[in-house]
Amino acid sequence: MQNKTIKHRNLQRICAALWFGAVLWATVPSAGAVEEGKPAPSIEARLLDGKPFSLSAESGHVVIVHFWATWCAPCRLEMPVLEKYYRQHQAEGVRILAISMDDPADDGKVREIMRAFSYSAALQRDVHFKGYGRIWRMPMTFVIDRQGVLRRDGGVGESTIDASTLDAIVTPLLDNTH
Repeated sequence: MQNKTIKHRNLQRICAALWFGAVLWATVPSAGAVEEGKPAPSIEARLLDGKPFSLSAESGHVVIVHFWATWCAPCRLEMPVLEKYYRQHQAEGVRILAISMDDPADDGKVREIMRAFSYSAALQRDVHFKGYGRIWRMPMTFVIDRQGVLRRDGGVGESTIDASTLDAIVTPLLDNTH
């Protein structure tokens, strides 16, 4: 009987340690992720329309990189906000790349949703974004200035982005003196 109790306690400890490890893994960004104020890692993609996208080719533009998914309600609420901002500031040099993190089985749904938006979009499997660390929450939005420097790390702070955040972070970067 005592042997069973010891085994049961050990099993409880192992389960608790595994649970703690899983929670820690899910809530902490991976090491080596991007750092604000440093050059943004490259992003190479094939867009939904088949055209190539390269972050380095966007030098001189302010780029908003938005990781989203069809099942993510906050993501879907942000997308019209991004669209409005894009339409208002496109001529000033803002670009948006929306990267869907959906499963390949949901490609049709992604394409259907993106028809409502005029900014660029790509599917996760068609994008190379290795230097951004693990995309551990949705939405995750990064802002890169005209010189290719990361100005907002989507893995830090508030997950969602709204019009006032865009005005506070992105609009000053559109000034040609930055």
